[in-house]
Amino acid sequence: MLCHGPIVALGPYWDYDGPVARFRMYPTREQEEQMLLHCAHARYVWNLAVEQHSHWRKGHKAAPGFAEQCRQLTEARREHEWLGAGNQTVQVQALKDFAQAKNAKFTSGFGEPTWRKRHRHEGFRIIGDDRVPEFSDDGSPRVNVKTGKQVMGRKATVQKLNKRWAQVRVPGCGWVRFRLSAKGKGAALPDAKTFRITFKNGQWHAAFAVIPDPTPAPGTGEVIGIDRGVTITAAISDGRKLNCPQATTRERAQIRKHQRRAARAPRNSPAKTAEYAKVAKLKAREANRRKDWCEKTSTMLARTYDLIRFEKLRIRNMTAKAKPKPDPDLPGQYLKNSRAAKAGLNRAILAQGWGLLRQRTEHKAPGRVEDVPAPYTSLRCSPCGWIDKNSRKSQAEFVCTNCGFTCNADANAANNIAAGQDADIPRPRRTAGAGGTTTH
Repeated sequence: MLCHGPIVALGPYWDYDGPVARFRMYPTREQEEQMLLHCAHARYVWNLAVEQHSHWRKGHKAAPGFAEQCRQLTEARREHEWLGAGNQTVQVQALKDFAQAKNAKFTSGFGEPTWRKRHRHEGFRIIGDDRVPEFSDDGSPRVNVKTGKQVMGRKATVQKLNKRWAQVRVPGCGWVRFRLSAKGKGAALPDAKTFRITFKNGQWHAAFAVIPDPTPAPGTGEVIGIDRGVTITAAISDGRKLNCPQATTRERAQIRKHQRRAARAPRNSPAKTAEYAKVAKLKAREANRRKDWCEKTSTMLARTYDLIRFEKLRIRNMTAKAKPKPDPDLPGQYLKNSRAAKAGLNRAILAQGWGLLRQRTEHKAPGRVEDVPAPYTSLRCSPCGWIDKNSRKSQAEFVCTNCGFTCNADANAANNIAAGQDADIPRPRRTAGAGGTTTH
């Protein structure tokens, strides 16, 4: 057995979270209760696997792998009625997800698998129960070397009901309906082997593992640069300025109202939970708008331009919290470090969707996206190459102190980014006073 041994209501939309197609699900009350039970079982098995591996120490026997954990799971299902009443496919897939996360801890960027919490990590993965023949890339059937028979793969069982509705078969729940998009790729049935069901902010979603085809290049040879900022989300070198939609003034007021009510409610009370749920629902609406804008904008960029250049930004470092400043005169005390202002700037940066826009553009236009080093792109005059910090008069105004060139500061930076890192971009001399260009 598993042990401690040595071991809002939004409309449909096509959304990508990496190589997946995501659809809004509408289960019945009975189906929702069963899927919540699947979430609990998957979370329980995952946390047991995390606990097993947390006991491992260097020099000790290796923690149990996927095959051993599956054997332990079979024993645990016999001994524990609650676990045995659940679906074995859901529980085995949770162990498989853990094994994949463990193997990818150095390449995924997320590190070691961590604990999953109720109400925060609600979801489970399903592998399709439909058997379909598999074929090689050249169209020939894949044959098992030992048996000589054709290899049969797995496929999620999906049916289209009408133009806007479809249904997928979920173990223990039967057919669960989900909403198709009105047009585009989201209007077609997903063809995937596996899919993941998640529950967040009162909404169910099914994410099918479908890798979309790259967007073909227009063939015009046009190159653009994109400068990302807070006031203007994306300034394009062709003169266009794009802004990511934010929460409205009314929604921000509602968020503050519910946060105040939650702060005044008794601890661990239903009222506090309800108010925080309302806050989460409003913030989820803003996040959905941001994702939708990033999807549409990245598609437009991939279809319109042959080469897309972004300013290389370290967003993780830019949004790090302010470090405390110890007071040298009073041990144990700290000086003011503008923590509140930095937190506000971090929220403003993350609300623009910089990273998602860059990531989705790379997914849709592979090989046609480049990163340009950020230094001096906002201080260099795009026509003459003069670099001077005094040329940046304000956030929006750029006036070159050498040639007198005047334009929007973000548009000037976008032009420098479009030139690329291979262009002859001058750098200032250390001895230059007001600025200047490097001569070789």
